[in-house]
Amino acid sequence: MARVTVEDCIDKVENRFDLVLLASHRARLVSSGSQITIDRDNDKNPVVALREIAEKTISPEDLKEDLIHSLQKNVEVDEPEAETAPALASAPAAVTSDAAGDVQFDRMTEEDLLRGLEITQPNQVWAMDITYIPMARGFVYLTVVLDWFSRRVLSWRVSITMEASFCVEALEEALARYGRPEIFNTDQGSQFTAQEFVQTVKEQGCKLSMDGRGAWRDNVFVERLWRSVKYEEVYLHAYESVSEARQAIDRYFRFYNSVRPHSALGSATPDSAYFRGLPLKAAA
Repeated sequence: MARVTVEDCIDKVENRFDLVLLASHRARLVSSGSQITIDRDNDKNPVVALREIAEKTISPEDLKEDLIHSLQKNVEVDEPEAETAPALASAPAAVTSDAAGDVQFDRMTEEDLLRGLEITQPNQVWAMDITYIPMARGFVYLTVVLDWFSRRVLSWRVSITMEASFCVEALEEALARYGRPEIFNTDQGSQFTAQEFVQTVKEQGCKLSMDGRGAWRDNVFVERLWRSVKYEEVYLHAYESVSEARQAIDRYFRFYNSVRPHSALGSATPDSAYFRGLPLKAAA
């Protein structure tokens, strides 16, 4: 029986957390019938996996890529979208006005405003949501503004609290950089019903669509993004600090927007789909 220690492997892999992930994945592959690259020597599969890494008979980079692929089985394939229904204009609008009576603002349910609407161009519908990002100790919150047509991440923020302010900051950045959408979709979380957030949307003259409580499927494009960022980035690392998490998420979103092909976009990237779909004047 061969002897191997973590110290034999740690110089081959970035950190102990990654080592555990990769060795566990390799051990599962061996259990499923994958050919081992060394003499077994009566060792169990976890030890075999560690020895393969220590002896460099298998590449940690290849293991990591295979692990990501195994966790990504459903990421790329979008469910068929329902047949589009007649136009939005026929949907009943719930219109309110501010005290001065000079700003009108549509605030409808997702069913009233989005169901059956054909999304044909960037900046037609934006969506926003919040998720949590686990770290080595504790967690942080992540919010994004996503363009529905291109799946492009327009802006994002990380925060240690669930206050509305970090959502407002992300929204204001997206508005400043890309103009305003026709429709803005969120759930009914307290951050998105807060006066500060609603007023920011209201001042832009956007229609505000709010999903039913607990109806995650209503914001399915953002939910798919959460699945991608967590399985392809977050779950593969143990961030030691908020700044480390922020830097890693920034790198991932740059990759997601500009490099990662998306099956629902005909294998185009979100960047390509977004800028290609803009009217010429806006794109210029």
